[in-house]
Amino acid sequence: MKARKGYVVRYERDEAGWWVATVKGASAQTQGRTIEQTQERIREALAALLDAEPSDIEITNEIRLRVSERKSLEAAKKAVQRAADQAVRADRATRTAARTLVTAGMSLHDAGTLLGVSKQRVHQILDSEDRRKGAA
Repeated sequence: MKARKGYVVRYERDEAGWWVATVKGASAQTQGRTIEQTQERIREALAALLDAEPSDIEITNEIRLRVSERKSLEAAKKAVQRAADQAVRADRATRTAARTLVTAGMSLHDAGTLLGVSKQRVHQILDSEDRRKGAA
């Protein structure tokens, strides 16, 4: 088995909106309409240049964006992460509330009505908690 050599590929959009890929340390370059298409093409170009299988080439992608694009992308990623974190907190709070309501003698139906979920969902929540406790 041959040792895999790694390559860094820089992707930048040209003035026509095409993605241009350039390999650092190798004379390979290509372009494509999408990032994915360009990634496939540069892998194939490197494989031909190196007489290797495309799957045997390690590539680190370095995608260059304009400042406004990068800032917008970073803001979107942060917002998505905050939403995911909040969803985890909401799930925990819902599980705690379901357990508290049912333990206090409330029916699954009433607990579900108060939580805004079905009685079946309350049952799933409690059942999954019981299974987790049993596995611990």
